[in-house]
Amino acid sequence: MATKVRGPLGQLGALARDFLRKPSETRPLGKFAIGAAKVSHFLESAATGVRAPLPGPQHQAVSRLKRPISASTITTKSIGANNPEPAHPRRPNNLARLLESGHPMLNTVSRYYFSASGKHIRPLLVMLVAQATSIGSKRQGRSSILVDNEFDHIDYSLIDRSASQTIQSDQESQASNRLIQDATRDGHGGRPYSPHVTAGLTILPTHRRLAEITEMIHTSSLLHDDVIDHAETRRGLPAIQKKFGNKMAIFAGDFLLARASMALARLRDPEVTEIMASVLCDLVDGEFKQLKNLEVEDAPMSQPDEPAFAYYLEKTYLKTGSLIAKSLRSSAILSNSTDDIVEATYIYGRNLGIAFQLIDDLLDFTVTWKTCGADLELGLATAPVLYAWQEFPELGPLVARKFSVDGDVAKAWELVHRSEGIERTRVLARQYMERAAEALRILPPSSARDALERVAMSVLTRTK
Repeated sequence: MATKVRGPLGQLGALARDFLRKPSETRPLGKFAIGAAKVSHFLESAATGVRAPLPGPQHQAVSRLKRPISASTITTKSIGANNPEPAHPRRPNNLARLLESGHPMLNTVSRYYFSASGKHIRPLLVMLVAQATSIGSKRQGRSSILVDNEFDHIDYSLIDRSASQTIQSDQESQASNRLIQDATRDGHGGRPYSPHVTAGLTILPTHRRLAEITEMIHTSSLLHDDVIDHAETRRGLPAIQKKFGNKMAIFAGDFLLARASMALARLRDPEVTEIMASVLCDLVDGEFKQLKNLEVEDAPMSQPDEPAFAYYLEKTYLKTGSLIAKSLRSSAILSNSTDDIVEATYIYGRNLGIAFQLIDDLLDFTVTWKTCGADLELGLATAPVLYAWQEFPELGPLVARKFSVDGDVAKAWELVHRSEGIERTRVLARQYMERAAEALRILPPSSARDALERVAMSVLTRTK
């Protein structure tokens, strides 16, 4: 019997489950290819090849899409078209081996949130961008490996091999080598290391691994955030520190980051490594910006003006948008795309990530399943509060003291609902989403590009 699916992201999850049920048909980590002598040339050219911007309108469009949106002046005037139907995701399910350790409790804790029902939108986007950019213009400096299905000269098993001879003797490297050897003898032609091609659109094994790394980084940030925020639940489960304690939650988050870093290094692409490493800096910077936002003295959001919104949106990008934007940029780089296409995927991801968080901040005031007003309880002034503050100046003292006095949260809640704050936040999110959709037009037409647009628009109608 088919499971009833509700809402756009519920539909995304349904296809994700279908994807996991048929790994042999849909997983892009397929065939184990041979050709180590040519791999070194491929890796060197990946690091040194020069991408060239496309001339004319596309380059101009990229420059225009980089201009900031003036958030403080947003009104509730309707903008944009009706939402299209949402796209359907495919999420990676190859994390168990990456999360394996020698300690059973660490294995259990680090996999805790991966067993829960989540949106998994980040790995979905990475693989859709891989497909959408596989047919785009390629950078100069080396021939594309995506032409005429000429994949056999690339030994993609290197993503599971240690690059350093000095650690070849440790247990993890030995286990990885055994798995690689088994893949060549499993009777499936080494399928885990083959590119996946559907209707002319390609996902490389390196794209697949990037999707897994992205989800690991995201989940590690959840572990740390839940400790910082004293969260009660996550993804329908008790928050990890409630079940295992703060120390184990933090250790598990650190472990995920360590394993993600190792897997990232094994992609052997210096540019992608640098980009994804900068995400970790952004996550920490975003947390510090949020803490500074809560300071009474020299608070950067002392008035609900454009600088305050700019600070709030930059913090939102660092905490939520950076991982999406930079993982999509990395996916396009792994496809050997030109600068304009790489930049377009980044602009898409940045705007989508900000819109995603704006809707999340809005849901804090509108849905019943969440702990309504949770951000207020944490002393955070999000977009709905900033907009309400423009209408009701009496919110200012409450924001300054971080809603710490009895009755502050209830008062702020009331004023937000009396104001246009919620609707103005929704309009702002739509503007970011429309900019994301516009960036996609720089990519060549494909079913993957259409899916990216539908995923983006589905964010506006999500309820969880």
